[in-house]
Amino acid sequence: MLPIVYGGVFIVSLVLAAIYILIWHKHFDANFNMIFALVPVACLGYLFSSLATGLDTAILAQKVIYIGGSFLQLFILFSILNLCRVDLPRWGRLILFSLSAVVYASVLTIGYSDIFYRTAAFSVSAEEGPILTRTYGFMHTAFYVVLLLYLLVGLAAIVYSWVRKKEVPRRILLMLIFPDIICVLAYFVVLKVLGSSLDLVPVGYVLAEIIYLIIAQRVNLYDVSDTVIDSMAQESGLGYLSVDFSMRYLGSNAVAKQLVPALNEIAVDGFLGYHPSIRKVRHYLDTYRRDPKNNSFVLHVNSETENPEDDRFFAVTVSDLYDGPFRRGYIVAFLEDTANQKYIRLMNTYNEQLHQDVEEKTRHIVDMHDHLILSLATMVESRDNSTGGHIRRTSEGVRILIDELLKEGRLSLTPEFCRNMIKAAPMHDLGKIAVEDRVLRKPGRFTDEEYAVMKTHAAEGARVIHQILEHTDDEQFKVIAENVAHYHHERWDGSGYPDHLAGEQIPLEARIMAIADVYDALVSRRVYKQAFDFEKADRIMMEGMGSQFDPGLESAYVKARPRLEAYYSSLPET
Repeated sequence: MLPIVYGGVFIVSLVLAAIYILIWHKHFDANFNMIFALVPVACLGYLFSSLATGLDTAILAQKVIYIGGSFLQLFILFSILNLCRVDLPRWGRLILFSLSAVVYASVLTIGYSDIFYRTAAFSVSAEEGPILTRTYGFMHTAFYVVLLLYLLVGLAAIVYSWVRKKEVPRRILLMLIFPDIICVLAYFVVLKVLGSSLDLVPVGYVLAEIIYLIIAQRVNLYDVSDTVIDSMAQESGLGYLSVDFSMRYLGSNAVAKQLVPALNEIAVDGFLGYHPSIRKVRHYLDTYRRDPKNNSFVLHVNSETENPEDDRFFAVTVSDLYDGPFRRGYIVAFLEDTANQKYIRLMNTYNEQLHQDVEEKTRHIVDMHDHLILSLATMVESRDNSTGGHIRRTSEGVRILIDELLKEGRLSLTPEFCRNMIKAAPMHDLGKIAVEDRVLRKPGRFTDEEYAVMKTHAAEGARVIHQILEHTDDEQFKVIAENVAHYHHERWDGSGYPDHLAGEQIPLEARIMAIADVYDALVSRRVYKQAFDFEKADRIMMEGMGSQFDPGLESAYVKARPRLEAYYSSLPET
């Protein structure tokens, strides 16, 4: 049975090598080529050993097997060092290669010297097939020492890179651990299968091939640019960054990192969330994902001199990221457009009075628009006999929380974000307009069926707001208002609704809204409960930090609590 097993393993190794050839890319590490070349050779040696008919052929099979044993772990180590961005000097590589070469040279002395195998005898068993009985020499012990040395150096490089090098992809580091360990441990494990001693080393080699196929396929995603493209980008002021479909950061060039300094702090494979410092980039991506036709934006970069004439402008374009014919994510490109934008500004100076008139009329329209939205929200609330005054109270709660966050200064919230957040707060329950009266106005707790109907108001609210604000020029307000309505019932631990988002996947504005919304529900009277006192409400809120609420907002809530209690105490009835 052993020839069948080893033959199957050899065929699988060849198939995997063929797949590697099909996906081969010029940016692949050259050590990958050696790994996929050595594994089939070593597996062929195990097949020969199971078919040996005499001592000479059995020894020859061992010499073929040890080509992999002596050099495969070396090239795995070299690939780990390269992928971990650990620079090993050429003389260091030469020493390690020479070490493996010396070990394999001792393998070639089998049958002529006792330094690797002291003795070797051949026999054939009806149960186990060909058997090579040997006792080991000192160089065989040295072989094990070299294998363990390569294993420890590789693991040390992986740990060092994980701690010190954010530019190294985390998924790659995790995957590198397995082939490094598997190929070494397999040498120390022999299984009794069908009455025969099955060596697991070739199986370990094939598993290593599979993992390296995954690594090779993934590595292409992190190759943001080659030298020529990067040079052209530097000369033209072109910046770009890329993310995959899960909004995991894949890489960027120097220009993009200069325009968006927060990129320097994000590890490759890190989540591109809604932190204020990269909110604009996330806004570009979210807008493009909703409507691929809407892929052009303008980025205004204020000058350090505070002179408006020194400001810079960049045309921003979002497009799909391709790996060959396959879509793999998104790419955001920044192209300097300062001259064109300054020309536009110059033209605007000749229409200053007209511009002021337009602004005044626009403000009037915006005020009417805001009043209409607030009236619509109030009308919706009037249908819900359990939450009277909820809009007014939660809006004030959001205002208090935003004020405390600004005092902390930890999140670096922009004035535009704060203004839009407070303005959007009254719209968070707008989706209840689509909930039928028998559920919305029920004087008591909901059944499971009724609660499922009520939960639809979150996604419905985002849809309604999108339609209302579809043609607004204030894109940032539109996004914040949609997010507040859509995600204010999501929970930090991912158990909320409607999309079960977790952690920083939940937009910051929705996380703030959730605290104000729940606090009001606790300290206000509802048809199914009396208002909780402030101590009980605070205890419930604090228990929810880290599960229901963003723990990063805990300190702001604690500081806001006295003002919240003072506000609610001033109300005639809550």
